[in-house]
Amino acid sequence: MSMDQQTAGRQQSTKSASAPAAIDAKSICKKFGDIEALEDVTLSIARGKVYSLLGPNGAGKTTFIKILTTLLKPDAGTAAVGGFDVVRQPERVREIIGLAGQYAAVDENLTGRENLEMVGRLYHIGRKRSRELTTEILERLELTEAADRRSKTYSGGMRRRLDLGASFITSPEILFLDEPTTGLDPYGRSELWGVIRELVKGGTTLLLTTQDLEEAEELADVIAIIDRGRIIAEGTGSELKDKIGGSVLEYRLRSVQDLEPAVAATGGLYDGEPSVEPAILRVSGKVEHSSDALIEVVRRLDQRQIDIADIRLRRPSLNEVFLTLTHKDRNR
Repeated sequence: MSMDQQTAGRQQSTKSASAPAAIDAKSICKKFGDIEALEDVTLSIARGKVYSLLGPNGAGKTTFIKILTTLLKPDAGTAAVGGFDVVRQPERVREIIGLAGQYAAVDENLTGRENLEMVGRLYHIGRKRSRELTTEILERLELTEAADRRSKTYSGGMRRRLDLGASFITSPEILFLDEPTTGLDPYGRSELWGVIRELVKGGTTLLLTTQDLEEAEELADVIAIIDRGRIIAEGTGSELKDKIGGSVLEYRLRSVQDLEPAVAATGGLYDGEPSVEPAILRVSGKVEHSSDALIEVVRRLDQRQIDIADIRLRRPSLNEVFLTLTHKDRNR
């Protein structure tokens, strides 16, 4: 049976309404000494979905992944992956998951083909089947031409794709990717996103951790913002943007000499301090009464004979949502 047939069969099986959530975590807590890495984390991920944990370094993302993949035990709470308890049934969990960490875990002295075949053998798939799967994966990842080169000659993007390939050589039902595009250039990141989308089309459930706001919005069905070990918001990208309400009013000037007087003239119209970007002469910030604020900004700048290159109202970006919510959380 090919990988496509296996994933198609899995996709069909996930349509059953009685199937448990792919991942179901309740009140997970974990401490390291005096540091509370996770505090009462609860979430549920439906089968066949992409769920992203978005947060800064030290937020608890990797700790949570390690608990769900049976590498750490929680201090409190319960978690089930594919219906199996991560503490009481770790062997069953490991049979159905794949994991790719923050950095490519490949043997640089082996070829790409040898790396994948070795993983297959470690999973006791058998020599013949390991070779068949390796060929399929190399084709899927567009690594066939480089398959017999030592992986030390691979680019960063190629290594990450190879590492990802190793994580799904067993056709996992559920895949965990911990900051998969760390260190990649834009081209390498785009390549890896393409591979991830193909996996999801095949029915794989994906839990993705990232610090990259664009990545979360590009790939995830649901995004959870985690900070200091707690989930502080959850929803689609659109729902998260609605959480902080209002609109963002931004304008860009033509002259650097106008920047300081423009900020002084319009700063009080924003809800809080506006963001000032001197390099591109842009001022932006959240406003509650968007139409009135837009008219007033134009009026005040016109009174001072300050030229506006561009002005617009828009919805908050995910970056602005993230900064707003985590700022509130840190000031509790």
